[in-house]
Amino acid sequence: MTPTRYAIGFLCAFGLASTAIGGPRETLVDRYAAAAKAADPGFSGFSAARGETLHRTQHNTGKADTPACTSCHGNDARSAGHTRTRKPIEPMALSVSPARYKDAAKVEKWFKRNCDEVLGRECTPLEKGDWLAYMTNQ
Repeated sequence: MTPTRYAIGFLCAFGLASTAIGGPRETLVDRYAAAAKAADPGFSGFSAARGETLHRTQHNTGKADTPACTSCHGNDARSAGHTRTRKPIEPMALSVSPARYKDAAKVEKWFKRNCDEVLGRECTPLEKGDWLAYMTNQ
């Protein structure tokens, strides 16, 4: 076997191992998937389209000044948003903010706060996974 073939074999094996191990974001998504599957045995995966709908819909079930995720995060997830007090919010899209969604405690903190404000309740694991699928595809 030539050195080039060894290198290709190593890179392929490393790529497969990295996929199998996953990072903190993948671990979080796996946790949401397990919870979604436990809640609904028919769960077949997260949907970026459902996540986009969740993000853009005017729910009107939470706080009056935050009826949708877009109230603070704007219509383009690749652009910065701002809080009601005008404090800037970094873009939500993973393509623009690649460090996002790696700290599970931080992600949960913001899901709890923002879902309560927008929906008037906690988000389900399915909603969290769908929303993350939308943001990772932006």
